[in-house]
Amino acid sequence: MKKTIPVVGMACSACSANVEKKLCSLAGVNSASVSLPGRSALVDFNPDVISLDKMKQEINNIGYDLVIEADRSVDEIERRAYRLLRRKALLSWVFALLVMAISMHWIVIGGRNMANQVSLLLALANMIYCGKSFYVTAFKQLKHATANMDSLVAMSTGISFLFSVFNTFWGESVWGSRGIEWHTYYDASVMIITFVLTGRLLEEKAKDSTASSIRQLMGLQPKTAHIVQDGKIEEVPISTIEKGDILEVRAGDKIPVDGEVVSAESFMKANAAYVDESMITGEPTPSEKIQGSRVLAGTIPNQGKLRMRALQIGENTALAHIIQMVQEAQNSKAPVQRIIDKLALIFVPVVMGVSVVTFFLWWILGGNAALPHAILSAIAVLVIACPCAMGLATPTALMVGIGKAAQEKVLIKDATALERMRKVNAMVIDKTGTLTIPNKDIDFTKADNLPLEARETLKPYAQKAMQELQDDGVEIYMMSGDKEEAARYWASKAGIKHYKSKVLPQDKENLVRKLQRQGMTVAMVGDGINDTQALALSDVSIAIGRGTDVAMDVAQVTLMGDDLRAIPKAIQLSRRTVSMIKQNLFWAFIYNVVCIPMAAGALYLFGISFQITPMWASALMAFSSVSVVLNSLRLKFMA
Repeated sequence: MKKTIPVVGMACSACSANVEKKLCSLAGVNSASVSLPGRSALVDFNPDVISLDKMKQEINNIGYDLVIEADRSVDEIERRAYRLLRRKALLSWVFALLVMAISMHWIVIGGRNMANQVSLLLALANMIYCGKSFYVTAFKQLKHATANMDSLVAMSTGISFLFSVFNTFWGESVWGSRGIEWHTYYDASVMIITFVLTGRLLEEKAKDSTASSIRQLMGLQPKTAHIVQDGKIEEVPISTIEKGDILEVRAGDKIPVDGEVVSAESFMKANAAYVDESMITGEPTPSEKIQGSRVLAGTIPNQGKLRMRALQIGENTALAHIIQMVQEAQNSKAPVQRIIDKLALIFVPVVMGVSVVTFFLWWILGGNAALPHAILSAIAVLVIACPCAMGLATPTALMVGIGKAAQEKVLIKDATALERMRKVNAMVIDKTGTLTIPNKDIDFTKADNLPLEARETLKPYAQKAMQELQDDGVEIYMMSGDKEEAARYWASKAGIKHYKSKVLPQDKENLVRKLQRQGMTVAMVGDGINDTQALALSDVSIAIGRGTDVAMDVAQVTLMGDDLRAIPKAIQLSRRTVSMIKQNLFWAFIYNVVCIPMAAGALYLFGISFQITPMWASALMAFSSVSVVLNSLRLKFMA
């Protein structure tokens, strides 16, 4: 069984890597892929060996949660979590401003000791209420010998708070008596929590936009249906519909499930209704539906009304399959992301090591007088070294790219296909059903005596699509089982130079192999069972949505309609997405390479007395994650 399960509680790439590692370690789980921006896990498991309840229990033990209950709404959970996060961030700002005002002497409260004690209480309240989740998660991670971003926040704020408490009560006797100037750093502990919470708030808002394509698809699913029983029509929840039920759908209402038309009527035709299927097929012209016609969930009659028999319900409708395919694609991982996930697992422990080394170097070089500086430098390293930006670099771009493709009626099954499409420089394309549409109502016994334009018609925009591909450096090879005259004619009409007639399925596979041996990255476009061999072998396999189920099962990419211009659009989108991933990874990598040494105080080695403080480190860390997500969202607005 393969299932997409929502995951609650993930905050950084180390979180998603930990959840994925835990799931993969469980007996009965064949594979698992966890998406941080998607906030879900795609799990392939054997239900006879492990249950969803067992998985949930194991994930709860490491500080996260799987939403497997039917009565728990993921949207409601996320809304409540967002509202709680917003409340904590706002309250944390109140604590931060009060502590800052006291430390900067904007508010004068008695003497130094009184001011420090008030700051202690404010900082403690902030840690207990606003920052509680950091410490709970860090403790759970510690019990399982793992660490994530919460571990870094918990350590840095805990150290700065405890050091400040020590100085509050014993600073004068320990440091002052030796002539060493001492301070408290409650403002640092409060501001770290404040900036991290604010960053997560902005990040959640931005990540929410990356999943908008899924919500738009889900929005096509109606909530209720009109069922016909005993001559009466009653509105009922969609969940109560069963196979065989007779439903009535009026103009403007969404068809609730997949089914077959029993009767239809409209002002244009007594026995037909007209249904807008553009959200599924991309075709702008409404489809005529008569008795026996197939109708799909989410489509809308715009003229007349119809009665239908429910045939596919719930997760078995075509729309549900499309939503599932997009979700699985957004949860899949490009090869580069798997490398980053492995790095995320070791990144946090390495950062902790760098922080310890930073502390001892400053203390050894500067003696006891440099101890406060050594502690602050170590804290700054812990805070600024956030693995979130690196972890979000790839999946956010992929989520936006795959979601945008779905809006363009291109369904991409996995991230590898999206990443590979940019390299396509050769394309093998089937003729009948792919490049051309067979005309209806033809007397095929007289086909040999009819002009070629009468057996079939070139698909709309097919010539333009082929021209765009060739202008983009893609060599196109049309393969047809048809006779030489027909193959030559339609290749010429489509503007294709290379073609071959009277081919068998093996011939298509052989051509794909030949082009691959020449070092080309080959895409195969087809719609029938005779194309499946070549589709399975090609580097990128593209099926036509109106083709056979076998072809669509084999293909990595499915076009939901007859507009072949979607193919060059998908290739361009692939290039932009991969370019966005490279940009994100570059800036995330540069951020850590530059900022960690600056937080550790490396510039002092070159005579520059500048260092990133813990407070600014938390602000920069939050900005780095948000900037990566916002950069990925630019894909949504590219033409």
